[in-house]
Amino acid sequence: MELSYWENKSWLTNVDFTVVGSGIVGLNCALHLKIRFPKAKILILEKGILPQGASTKNAGFACFGSISEILSDLKSHTEQEVIQLAQQRFTGIQLLRNTLGDKNIGYENLGGHELFLNKDLHLFEKCQSSISHINKLLKPVFKKSVFQITSNTYGFNKVNQDIITHTEEGQIDTGCMMTSLLSLVQKKGVSILNSLQVEEFEEKIDSVVVKTADFEFHTKKLLIATNGFASKLLKEQVEPARAQVLITKPVKNLKIKGTFHFDEGFYYFRNIDNRILFGGGRNLDFQSEKTDDFGQTEIVQTSLERLLHQMILPNIDFEIDYGWSGIMGVGQQKKPIVKQLSNNVLCGVRLGGMGIAIGSSVGKQLADLL
Repeated sequence: MELSYWENKSWLTNVDFTVVGSGIVGLNCALHLKIRFPKAKILILEKGILPQGASTKNAGFACFGSISEILSDLKSHTEQEVIQLAQQRFTGIQLLRNTLGDKNIGYENLGGHELFLNKDLHLFEKCQSSISHINKLLKPVFKKSVFQITSNTYGFNKVNQDIITHTEEGQIDTGCMMTSLLSLVQKKGVSILNSLQVEEFEEKIDSVVVKTADFEFHTKKLLIATNGFASKLLKEQVEPARAQVLITKPVKNLKIKGTFHFDEGFYYFRNIDNRILFGGGRNLDFQSEKTDDFGQTEIVQTSLERLLHQMILPNIDFEIDYGWSGIMGVGQQKKPIVKQLSNNVLCGVRLGGMGIAIGSSVGKQLADLL
């Protein structure tokens, strides 16, 4: 690309901080950098026309983890690590709400509910018997007992009559959140360049050369917030994980309200605008879904449609409107990677499918490293 004098001068000269990725982490990082360094020149680079990855493609769950997910985490994490994960999610959601305001993110506290298929009676009994212990474990975070048994009053089929509800979970409007966050960051004077992919970077003594397909420029500090795409630029332990989602057309007299999980969190659905948004199923074919390519597969889509008809909306006429996919960043550990990689390069990646909950706090932590 041939750049003019004005383009170079206005956007690409004397750049103090360059953030790669305009998702939840990248935008929050830029926001907190601007608060700390008001006179700094901050540039965000985004490879998509809109924020790619998962920030504009997620299901909008303000969640902390279902009880079966927490029990699963305890197999690979210490109790203290599980408490820290819950605390980070709680803190992150409060930061998001305080930064943008509940109205601007469409926040509603309708509870988060875990369903158990009839065939998963053993899992339900295990979770039920663990409620007291998990409530006690997480009480330092929530200051109350958050898990409780409720009833299936929603008409779901082929599931246990008892549901385990997390009373503090909520939901947001992802589109409202991201447009509000983008607007706030730009009002603070941060520049965002879209459709521009960073291919590599080269660190100098007191700067970083950022190389794109079209041009290269110097920045004093480079902060990488590309989550599921991080392996293209970094050697950190983070892998892409595709999540497929579909949404129905409006359903007449829809009574389902709240966020719902089942199969240890691998499936999830919620109400939005009198529709059901339903996603998950990557556990059907982990290897194929370990990709940073957007797209939908027959095995997952067939499963989602079948479960919609047989379990979630039985005996209800509905039509599927359309579907999409998002790319998450995951690893063997659920703790995000927020670290300084060298003198002038830092990263905040591996959000483990909890971008809504921890994206704001990870972005702030990344900015605070400087």
